[in-house]
Amino acid sequence: MTASSAVGTIKVVIAGVNGRMGRASLQALDGRTDLAVVGAFGRQGAPYVGKDIGEISAFAAKDKTGILVSNGFLDSVTGAKPDVLLDFTLSEIAVENAKAALERGIRPVIGTSGISPQETDELAKIASQKKLGAMIVPNFSVGAVLMMEFSRQAAAMFEHAEIIEMHHPAKVDAPSGTAMHTVRKIAASGNQFNKPQVQEKELLKGARGGSGDAGVHVHSLRLPGLISHQEVIFGGDGELLSIKHDSFTVDCFLKGIVMALKAVMQQERLTVGLESILSLGAK
Repeated sequence: MTASSAVGTIKVVIAGVNGRMGRASLQALDGRTDLAVVGAFGRQGAPYVGKDIGEISAFAAKDKTGILVSNGFLDSVTGAKPDVLLDFTLSEIAVENAKAALERGIRPVIGTSGISPQETDELAKIASQKKLGAMIVPNFSVGAVLMMEFSRQAAAMFEHAEIIEMHHPAKVDAPSGTAMHTVRKIAASGNQFNKPQVQEKELLKGARGGSGDAGVHVHSLRLPGLISHQEVIFGGDGELLSIKHDSFTVDCFLKGIVMALKAVMQQERLTVGLESILSLGAK
């Protein structure tokens, strides 16, 4: 399928449908005529496999949809002929799903964090060869994307920067994909951050956080009651600049999900980050 064929309703299969973001995606697509869920799958052998997607979420007010949760990627796409795979599984699974999708002419949109630069390069190569759009989206919130962009701009003006990211205890990876994406944006300034001024001595290992690209420190908190929160703090002589974003409900991700699903149909390569399509907008 080429970009020019993206006319009418875009058909979507959701991977990781029973997770927080999978259920949010069902909500985002509910009632739309330009986007439609045609398949879904989650963890193989899970209790929700075989159930109607209306039973596992608020999708269609829990009405029967006729779309059953499949056991895996192949089961979900057989007969459905989706245009896009929206993936919220674990990183190692998402990468394999994306490769399989691209081989079948399906465009992957990956909302899973923890994908390595090497895996990103591999997916980019396949997408370019197939001339198919693909996206890796560390965060679907427009506000979070702006937080990262503002941090990128500030990075040119400071020599000290630290990131505090906070998520719920069920999050597997640390730091988050958003934090790692922010680190890369800050490092792109060419500055080296947090050059040591004393010989630090950590009384608790890791107390100063992890050190990412260009010396940016990252601290990960995991506590009940949190969803997705990040603060980027820049320090200079006599001042601090704090750039913070808080997600209080999954509602903040819905617009970005719709934007990504529509934008990937117009692309013929891999892009990373929602910022690459912000100018396209979404209704």
